[in-house]
Amino acid sequence: MNYYSLNNKNHHVSYQEAVIQGLAPDRGLYFPSSITPLPQSFFDGIESLSNEEIAFQVIQQFVGNEIPEAELKQIITETLCFDFPCVPVEENVYSLELYHGPTMAFKDVGARFMSRCLAYFNKDKNQKNTVLVATSGDTGGAVASGFLGVKGVQVVILYPSGKVSDIQERQLTTLGQNITALEVDGVFDDCQDMVKKAFLDETLVHKNLTSANSINIARWLPQMFYFFFAYKQLKKRNKTLIVSCPSGNFGNICAGILAKKLGLPIAHFVAATNVNDTVPQFLKNGKYEPKPSIATISNAMDVGNPSNFVRIQEMYNNDLNEFKKDFSSYTFTDEETKFALQNIYANTGYIAEPHGAVGYLGLKKELQNQPNSVGVFLETAHPIKFSDTVEPILNIKLSIPSQIESVLGKDKMRIKIKSYEELKNYLKN
Repeated sequence: MNYYSLNNKNHHVSYQEAVIQGLAPDRGLYFPSSITPLPQSFFDGIESLSNEEIAFQVIQQFVGNEIPEAELKQIITETLCFDFPCVPVEENVYSLELYHGPTMAFKDVGARFMSRCLAYFNKDKNQKNTVLVATSGDTGGAVASGFLGVKGVQVVILYPSGKVSDIQERQLTTLGQNITALEVDGVFDDCQDMVKKAFLDETLVHKNLTSANSINIARWLPQMFYFFFAYKQLKKRNKTLIVSCPSGNFGNICAGILAKKLGLPIAHFVAATNVNDTVPQFLKNGKYEPKPSIATISNAMDVGNPSNFVRIQEMYNNDLNEFKKDFSSYTFTDEETKFALQNIYANTGYIAEPHGAVGYLGLKKELQNQPNSVGVFLETAHPIKFSDTVEPILNIKLSIPSQIESVLGKDKMRIKIKSYEELKNYLKN
Protein backbone atom coordinates (compact mmCIF):
# COMPACT_ATOMS: atom_id res chain seq x y z
CA MET A 1 0.00 0.00 0.00
CA ASN A 2 1.27 3.45 -0.93
CA TYR A 3 0.26 6.74 0.64
CA TYR A 4 0.23 10.19 -0.91
CA SER A 5 0.41 13.65 0.58
CA LEU A 6 -2.84 15.58 0.51
CA ASN A 7 -0.77 18.61 -0.50
CA ASN A 8 0.93 16.82 -3.40
CA LYS A 9 -0.64 13.69 -4.87
CA ASN A 10 2.57 12.95 -6.78
CA HIS A 11 4.46 12.43 -3.51
CA HIS A 12 4.14 8.72 -2.62
CA VAL A 13 5.60 6.74 0.27
CA SER A 14 5.21 3.25 1.74
CA TYR A 15 3.27 2.45 4.91
CA GLN A 16 6.52 2.26 6.87
CA GLU A 17 7.71 5.61 5.56
CA ALA A 18 4.35 7.25 6.31
CA VAL A 19 4.41 5.93 9.88
CA ILE A 20 7.97 7.05 10.52
CA GLN A 21 7.58 10.46 8.86
CA GLY A 22 4.16 11.19 10.38
CA LEU A 23 3.68 14.25 8.19
CA ALA A 24 4.79 14.69 4.58
CA PRO A 25 7.68 17.10 3.89
CA ASP A 26 5.14 19.56 2.41
CA ARG A 27 3.12 19.42 5.68
CA GLY A 28 0.42 17.37 3.98
CA LEU A 29 -1.32 14.52 5.78
CA TYR A 30 -0.80 11.09 4.27
CA PHE A 31 -3.75 9.31 2.70
CA PRO A 32 -4.04 5.76 1.27
CA SER A 33 -3.68 5.60 -2.51
CA SER A 34 -6.54 3.09 -2.74
CA ILE A 35 -9.51 1.94 -0.64
CA THR A 36 -10.87 -1.50 -1.51
CA PRO A 37 -14.31 -2.28 -0.01
CA LEU A 38 -14.55 -5.48 2.02
CA PRO A 39 -16.64 -8.34 0.58
CA GLN A 40 -20.30 -8.60 1.52
CA SER A 41 -19.60 -12.01 3.05
CA PHE A 42 -17.50 -10.28 5.71
CA PHE A 43 -20.48 -8.21 6.86
CA ASP A 44 -22.92 -11.11 6.54
CA GLY A 45 -20.86 -13.18 8.99
CA ILE A 46 -19.42 -10.46 11.21
CA GLU A 47 -21.21 -11.71 14.34
CA SER A 48 -19.18 -14.94 14.20
CA LEU A 49 -15.82 -13.15 14.07
CA SER A 50 -13.72 -12.12 17.05
CA ASN A 51 -12.65 -8.50 17.39
CA GLU A 52 -9.11 -9.53 16.46
CA GLU A 53 -10.32 -11.27 13.27
CA ILE A 54 -12.40 -8.23 12.31
CA ALA A 55 -9.50 -5.84 12.92
CA PHE A 56 -7.08 -7.91 10.85
CA GLN A 57 -9.37 -7.95 7.81
CA VAL A 58 -10.06 -4.22 8.18
CA ILE A 59 -6.44 -3.07 8.48
CA GLN A 60 -4.56 -5.59 6.31
CA GLN A 61 -4.89 -3.75 3.00
CA PHE A 62 -3.53 -0.55 4.55
CA VAL A 63 -0.40 -2.24 5.89
CA GLY A 64 0.15 -4.51 2.90
CA ASN A 65 3.14 -6.84 3.06
CA GLU A 66 5.29 -4.47 5.10
CA ILE A 67 4.44 -6.28 8.33
CA PRO A 68 4.11 -10.10 7.98
CA GLU A 69 0.71 -11.58 8.74
CA ALA A 70 1.76 -13.30 11.97
CA GLU A 71 3.37 -10.14 13.36
CA LEU A 72 0.41 -7.98 12.33
CA LYS A 73 -1.99 -10.34 14.08
CA GLN A 74 0.18 -10.19 17.22
CA ILE A 75 0.16 -6.37 17.10
CA ILE A 76 -3.65 -6.44 16.86
CA THR A 77 -3.95 -8.90 19.76
CA GLU A 78 -1.78 -6.68 21.97
CA THR A 79 -3.74 -3.60 20.88
CA LEU A 80 -7.22 -5.00 21.52
CA CYS A 81 -6.68 -6.29 25.05
CA PHE A 82 -9.90 -4.77 26.42
CA ASP A 83 -13.64 -4.57 25.66
CA PHE A 84 -15.67 -2.14 23.54
CA PRO A 85 -19.24 -2.55 24.83
CA CYS A 86 -22.32 -0.89 23.35
CA VAL A 87 -24.32 0.01 26.46
CA PRO A 88 -28.06 0.77 26.15
CA VAL A 89 -28.86 4.22 27.55
CA GLU A 90 -32.32 4.95 26.17
CA GLU A 91 -34.58 3.31 23.64
CA ASN A 92 -32.57 3.13 20.39
CA VAL A 93 -29.68 5.06 21.98
CA TYR A 94 -26.41 3.31 22.86
CA SER A 95 -23.12 4.46 24.32
CA LEU A 96 -20.07 2.87 22.70
CA GLU A 97 -17.62 2.83 25.61
CA LEU A 98 -14.08 3.19 24.34
CA TYR A 99 -12.45 3.71 27.71
CA HIS A 100 -11.76 0.23 29.06
CA GLY A 101 -8.06 0.26 28.12
CA PRO A 102 -4.97 1.01 30.24
CA THR A 103 -5.38 4.81 30.23
CA MET A 104 -9.19 4.74 30.03
CA ALA A 105 -9.43 6.65 26.74
CA PHE A 106 -10.24 5.70 23.14
CA LYS A 107 -6.73 6.69 22.11
CA ASP A 108 -5.33 3.54 23.72
CA VAL A 109 -6.21 1.73 20.48
CA GLY A 110 -4.27 3.97 18.11
CA ALA A 111 -1.35 4.54 20.48
CA ARG A 112 -0.85 0.83 21.16
CA PHE A 113 -1.14 -0.09 17.49
CA MET A 114 1.28 2.61 16.35
CA SER A 115 3.85 1.90 19.07
CA ARG A 116 3.98 -1.76 18.10
CA CYS A 117 4.28 -0.97 14.39
CA LEU A 118 7.17 1.37 15.14
CA ALA A 119 8.80 -1.24 17.38
CA TYR A 120 8.55 -3.77 14.52
CA PHE A 121 10.16 -1.35 12.05
CA ASN A 122 12.99 -0.62 14.55
CA LYS A 123 13.66 -4.17 15.73
CA ASP A 124 16.70 -4.77 13.54
CA LYS A 125 17.95 -1.18 13.45
CA ASN A 126 20.11 0.95 15.71
CA GLN A 127 18.40 4.20 14.74
CA LYS A 128 16.25 6.14 17.18
CA ASN A 129 12.96 7.90 16.55
CA THR A 130 11.55 10.83 18.46
CA VAL A 131 7.77 10.69 18.74
CA LEU A 132 6.53 14.26 19.08
CA VAL A 133 2.91 14.66 20.06
CA ALA A 134 0.53 17.46 21.04
CA THR A 135 -2.35 16.64 23.36
CA SER A 136 -5.56 18.39 24.34
CA GLY A 137 -6.28 15.72 26.93
CA ASP A 138 -6.17 11.97 26.48
CA THR A 139 -3.66 11.59 23.64
CA GLY A 140 -0.73 12.29 25.95
CA GLY A 141 -1.55 9.60 28.48
CA ALA A 142 -2.38 7.00 25.83
CA VAL A 143 0.83 7.68 23.90
CA ALA A 144 2.90 7.68 27.09
CA SER A 145 1.45 4.31 28.11
CA GLY A 146 1.57 2.80 24.62
CA PHE A 147 5.20 3.77 23.94
CA LEU A 148 6.61 3.28 27.45
CA GLY A 149 9.84 1.31 27.16
CA VAL A 150 9.62 0.83 23.37
CA LYS A 151 13.12 0.25 22.02
CA GLY A 152 14.68 3.10 20.04
CA VAL A 153 11.85 5.56 20.69
CA GLN A 154 11.92 8.76 22.72
CA VAL A 155 8.51 10.38 23.33
CA VAL A 156 8.03 14.12 23.80
CA ILE A 157 4.50 15.25 24.71
CA LEU A 158 3.34 18.88 24.52
CA TYR A 159 0.25 19.85 26.49
CA PRO A 160 -1.41 23.22 27.23
CA SER A 161 -0.84 24.49 30.76
CA GLY A 162 -3.97 24.43 32.91
CA LYS A 163 -6.16 23.02 30.14
CA VAL A 164 -6.05 19.29 30.83
CA SER A 165 -7.55 17.59 33.88
CA ASP A 166 -5.36 16.61 36.85
CA ILE A 167 -5.69 12.91 36.04
CA GLN A 168 -4.87 13.47 32.37
CA GLU A 169 -1.79 15.47 33.40
CA ARG A 170 -0.64 12.77 35.80
CA GLN A 171 -0.97 10.08 33.13
CA LEU A 172 1.48 11.87 30.85
CA THR A 173 3.89 13.36 33.44
CA THR A 174 4.52 10.51 35.90
CA LEU A 175 5.91 7.62 33.85
CA GLY A 176 9.52 8.70 33.24
CA GLN A 177 11.81 6.35 31.28
CA ASN A 178 11.57 7.35 27.60
CA ILE A 179 8.64 9.74 28.14
CA THR A 180 9.10 13.54 28.55
CA ALA A 181 6.26 16.02 29.08
CA LEU A 182 6.51 19.68 28.05
CA GLU A 183 3.95 22.04 29.59
CA VAL A 184 3.22 24.79 27.06
CA ASP A 185 2.11 28.29 28.01
CA GLY A 186 -0.77 28.38 25.52
CA VAL A 187 -3.69 26.37 24.10
CA PHE A 188 -3.78 23.06 22.21
CA ASP A 189 -3.53 24.75 18.81
CA ASP A 190 -0.23 26.31 19.96
CA CYS A 191 1.06 22.86 20.88
CA GLN A 192 -0.06 21.43 17.54
CA ASP A 193 1.54 24.30 15.62
CA MET A 194 4.84 23.71 17.40
CA VAL A 195 4.76 20.03 16.47
CA LYS A 196 4.06 20.80 12.81
CA LYS A 197 6.84 23.43 12.79
CA ALA A 198 9.33 20.93 14.20
CA PHE A 199 8.57 18.48 11.40
CA LEU A 200 9.56 21.12 8.84
CA ASP A 201 12.69 22.25 10.67
CA GLU A 202 15.64 20.96 8.65
CA THR A 203 17.98 21.42 11.61
CA LEU A 204 16.05 18.63 13.40
CA VAL A 205 16.18 16.06 10.59
CA HIS A 206 18.72 13.95 12.47
CA LYS A 207 16.17 13.44 15.27
CA ASN A 208 13.95 11.27 13.00
CA LEU A 209 10.79 13.01 14.19
CA THR A 210 7.41 11.37 13.86
CA SER A 211 4.01 12.15 15.33
CA ALA A 212 1.64 10.07 17.43
CA ASN A 213 -1.28 12.42 16.91
CA SER A 214 -4.07 11.21 14.65
CA ILE A 215 -2.27 12.92 11.76
CA ASN A 216 -0.12 9.75 11.78
CA ILE A 217 -1.77 7.00 9.78
CA ALA A 218 -0.80 4.31 12.31
CA ARG A 219 -2.64 6.26 15.00
CA TRP A 220 -5.61 7.11 12.78
CA LEU A 221 -6.36 3.94 10.80
CA PRO A 222 -6.98 1.55 13.76
CA GLN A 223 -9.66 3.91 15.04
CA MET A 224 -11.81 2.27 12.35
CA PHE A 225 -11.95 -0.88 14.44
CA TYR A 226 -14.51 0.20 16.99
CA PHE A 227 -17.06 1.26 14.39
CA PHE A 228 -17.00 -2.33 13.15
CA PHE A 229 -17.29 -3.60 16.73
CA ALA A 230 -20.36 -1.41 17.28
CA TYR A 231 -21.99 -2.68 14.09
CA LYS A 232 -21.26 -6.27 15.12
CA GLN A 233 -23.13 -5.72 18.40
CA LEU A 234 -26.09 -3.83 16.91
CA LYS A 235 -26.57 -5.66 13.61
CA LYS A 236 -29.35 -7.78 15.12
CA ARG A 237 -31.41 -4.63 15.70
CA ASN A 238 -31.90 -4.52 11.91
CA LYS A 239 -32.28 -0.74 11.87
CA THR A 240 -30.56 2.14 10.11
CA LEU A 241 -27.45 3.01 12.12
CA ILE A 242 -26.42 6.57 13.04
CA VAL A 243 -23.13 7.28 14.82
CA SER A 244 -22.38 10.51 16.68
CA CYS A 245 -18.76 11.35 17.44
CA PRO A 246 -17.73 14.08 19.88
CA SER A 247 -15.26 15.82 17.59
CA GLY A 248 -12.15 17.87 18.24
CA ASN A 249 -9.36 17.01 15.81
CA PHE A 250 -11.86 14.85 13.81
CA GLY A 251 -9.71 11.70 13.84
CA ASN A 252 -12.47 9.41 15.13
CA ILE A 253 -15.18 10.50 12.74
CA CYS A 254 -12.70 10.51 9.87
CA ALA A 255 -11.86 6.87 10.67
CA GLY A 256 -15.58 6.10 10.82
CA ILE A 257 -16.13 7.53 7.36
CA LEU A 258 -13.22 5.46 6.05
CA ALA A 259 -14.93 2.41 7.59
CA LYS A 260 -18.06 3.37 5.64
CA LYS A 261 -15.97 3.55 2.45
CA LEU A 262 -14.93 -0.03 3.20
CA GLY A 263 -18.62 -0.98 3.12
CA LEU A 264 -19.61 -0.71 6.79
CA PRO A 265 -23.38 0.02 6.79
CA ILE A 266 -23.44 3.23 8.81
CA ALA A 267 -26.15 5.43 7.32
CA HIS A 268 -25.14 8.76 8.81
CA PHE A 269 -22.43 10.40 10.90
CA VAL A 270 -22.79 13.30 13.30
CA ALA A 271 -19.81 15.43 14.26
CA ALA A 272 -20.88 16.88 17.59
CA THR A 273 -18.72 19.81 18.68
CA ASN A 274 -18.56 22.20 21.58
CA VAL A 275 -18.46 25.94 20.83
CA ASN A 276 -15.34 25.38 18.70
CA ASP A 277 -17.60 25.26 15.66
CA THR A 278 -15.31 25.53 12.62
CA VAL A 279 -16.91 22.51 10.91
CA PRO A 280 -20.58 23.25 11.75
CA GLN A 281 -20.05 26.72 10.30
CA PHE A 282 -18.46 25.22 7.19
CA LEU A 283 -21.55 23.08 6.60
CA LYS A 284 -23.73 26.19 6.91
CA ASN A 285 -21.85 28.57 4.63
CA GLY A 286 -19.35 26.44 2.68
CA LYS A 287 -16.38 28.39 4.06
CA TYR A 288 -13.71 26.58 6.05
CA GLU A 289 -12.38 29.25 8.40
CA PRO A 290 -10.12 28.04 11.25
CA LYS A 291 -10.21 30.17 14.37
CA PRO A 292 -8.49 30.31 17.77
CA SER A 293 -9.80 27.63 20.12
CA ILE A 294 -12.07 28.45 23.07
CA ALA A 295 -11.72 26.66 26.43
CA THR A 296 -14.70 24.49 27.43
CA ILE A 297 -15.52 21.71 29.91
CA SER A 298 -15.07 19.21 27.03
CA ASN A 299 -11.43 20.27 26.79
CA ALA A 300 -10.16 17.51 24.50
CA MET A 301 -12.39 18.97 21.79
CA ASP A 302 -11.10 22.53 22.12
CA VAL A 303 -9.68 22.63 18.59
CA GLY A 304 -10.19 25.52 16.20
CA ASN A 305 -8.44 23.97 13.19
CA PRO A 306 -9.09 20.20 13.14
CA SER A 307 -6.28 18.47 11.26
CA ASN A 308 -8.20 15.44 10.03
CA PHE A 309 -11.00 17.33 8.33
CA VAL A 310 -8.94 17.54 5.15
CA ARG A 311 -8.96 13.73 4.99
CA ILE A 312 -12.76 13.72 5.20
CA GLN A 313 -12.94 16.24 2.37
CA GLU A 314 -10.65 13.99 0.30
CA MET A 315 -13.02 11.04 0.73
CA TYR A 316 -15.84 13.15 -0.74
CA ASN A 317 -13.71 14.76 -3.46
CA ASN A 318 -14.37 18.14 -1.80
CA ASP A 319 -18.02 17.88 -2.88
CA LEU A 320 -19.98 19.52 -0.08
CA ASN A 321 -23.35 18.31 -1.35
CA GLU A 322 -22.21 14.67 -1.40
CA PHE A 323 -20.66 15.13 2.02
CA LYS A 324 -23.90 16.42 3.54
CA LYS A 325 -25.75 13.23 2.52
CA ASP A 326 -23.64 11.23 4.99
CA PHE A 327 -22.66 13.85 7.52
CA SER A 328 -24.14 16.45 9.88
CA SER A 329 -22.43 18.63 12.45
CA TYR A 330 -23.95 20.40 15.45
CA THR A 331 -22.45 22.65 18.10
CA PHE A 332 -23.35 22.80 21.81
CA THR A 333 -22.53 25.11 24.69
CA ASP A 334 -21.18 24.16 28.12
CA GLU A 335 -24.60 24.85 29.62
CA GLU A 336 -26.24 22.43 27.18
CA THR A 337 -23.53 19.88 27.96
CA LYS A 338 -24.09 20.17 31.72
CA PHE A 339 -27.84 19.81 31.27
CA ALA A 340 -27.31 16.70 29.14
CA LEU A 341 -25.11 15.13 31.84
CA GLN A 342 -27.81 15.78 34.43
CA ASN A 343 -30.64 14.62 32.19
CA ILE A 344 -28.95 11.35 31.21
CA TYR A 345 -28.13 10.53 34.82
CA ALA A 346 -31.56 11.51 36.23
CA ASN A 347 -33.51 9.56 33.60
CA THR A 348 -31.31 6.49 33.14
CA GLY A 349 -28.68 6.35 35.88
CA TYR A 350 -25.96 6.35 33.22
CA ILE A 351 -22.90 8.45 34.06
CA ALA A 352 -21.50 10.19 30.98
CA GLU A 353 -18.66 12.72 30.82
CA PRO A 354 -18.57 16.06 28.98
CA HIS A 355 -17.32 14.75 25.61
CA GLY A 356 -19.76 11.87 25.54
CA ALA A 357 -22.55 14.25 26.55
CA VAL A 358 -21.79 16.40 23.50
CA GLY A 359 -21.93 13.26 21.36
CA TYR A 360 -25.27 12.32 22.96
CA LEU A 361 -26.70 15.77 22.17
CA GLY A 362 -25.63 15.49 18.54
CA LEU A 363 -27.17 12.04 18.25
CA LYS A 364 -30.49 13.11 19.76
CA LYS A 365 -30.67 16.04 17.37
CA GLU A 366 -30.06 13.82 14.33
CA LEU A 367 -32.54 11.18 15.54
CA GLN A 368 -35.24 13.85 15.27
CA ASN A 369 -34.55 13.79 11.52
CA GLN A 370 -34.32 9.97 11.34
CA PRO A 371 -36.59 8.68 14.14
CA ASN A 372 -36.71 5.06 12.99
CA SER A 373 -32.96 4.59 13.36
CA VAL A 374 -30.78 3.20 16.12
CA GLY A 375 -28.07 5.55 17.32
CA VAL A 376 -24.65 5.26 18.94
CA PHE A 377 -22.67 8.02 20.61
CA LEU A 378 -19.01 7.55 21.45
CA GLU A 379 -17.94 7.72 25.10
CA THR A 380 -14.29 8.48 24.57
CA ALA A 381 -12.98 8.57 28.16
CA HIS A 382 -13.96 7.37 31.63
CA PRO A 383 -15.90 9.96 33.67
CA ILE A 384 -13.27 9.79 36.44
CA LYS A 385 -10.88 11.68 34.15
CA PHE A 386 -13.23 14.65 34.40
CA SER A 387 -14.28 14.18 38.02
CA ASP A 388 -13.82 17.89 38.78
CA THR A 389 -16.63 18.56 36.30
CA VAL A 390 -18.82 15.46 36.57
CA GLU A 391 -19.03 15.08 40.35
CA PRO A 392 -20.41 18.55 41.19
CA ILE A 393 -22.79 18.55 38.23
CA LEU A 394 -24.27 15.17 39.19
CA ASN A 395 -23.73 15.56 42.95
CA ILE A 396 -22.02 12.16 43.18
CA LYS A 397 -18.63 10.74 44.15
CA LEU A 398 -17.01 8.55 41.50
CA SER A 399 -15.05 5.47 42.46
CA ILE A 400 -11.46 5.40 41.21
CA PRO A 401 -10.61 2.57 38.77
CA SER A 402 -7.31 0.72 39.25
CA GLN A 403 -5.87 2.17 36.03
CA ILE A 404 -6.22 5.68 37.47
CA GLU A 405 -5.30 4.86 41.06
CA SER A 406 -1.87 3.71 39.91
CA VAL A 407 -0.83 7.26 38.85
CA LEU A 408 -2.39 9.33 41.64
CA GLY A 409 0.45 8.99 44.13
CA LYS A 410 3.25 9.75 41.68
CA ASP A 411 5.08 13.04 41.24
CA LYS A 412 4.51 15.09 38.10
CA MET A 413 7.63 15.62 36.01
CA ARG A 414 7.40 18.23 33.29
CA ILE A 415 9.38 21.00 31.65
CA LYS A 416 7.65 24.36 31.10
CA ILE A 417 8.12 26.10 27.75
CA LYS A 418 6.65 29.18 26.08
CA SER A 419 7.96 29.17 22.51
CA TYR A 420 8.95 27.01 19.58
CA GLU A 421 12.59 27.97 20.13
CA GLU A 422 12.47 26.38 23.58
CA LEU A 423 11.02 23.20 22.07
CA LYS A 424 13.69 23.20 19.37
CA ASN A 425 16.48 23.64 21.91
CA TYR A 426 15.13 20.79 24.00
CA LEU A 427 14.96 18.47 21.00
CA LYS A 428 18.47 19.39 19.91
CA ASN A 429 19.94 18.78 23.33
